[in-house]
Amino acid sequence: MPASGVSAAAIAARLSAAGLPTRLEEHDRHTSIEAEVPEELSADSWREVLEVVAEADRFGLFATSLNGRTLWAVVRKTAPATGDVGGPSHQR
Repeated sequence: MPASGVSAAAIAARLSAAGLPTRLEEHDRHTSIEAEVPEELSADSWREVLEVVAEADRFGLFATSLNGRTLWAVVRKTAPATGDVGGPSHQR
């Protein structure tokens, strides 16, 4: 498994260990991780979860009144070329 896959799998495993159901999805340039975030997640658990996803190349949170909260993270399979780095406004 490429290093990115190992890193993504490690992130998913740590999120699962924190009690969040996760799923991995392989794409051409990255591996994505999604985790359902329960409403009753404690502040300590949030800190732990944020430390985990901080290891990814990008991460964010989808929150809707209909579908709850989904945390997502992306691990690139290759290093981006200069000038091809997604900034704060970059969406997946």
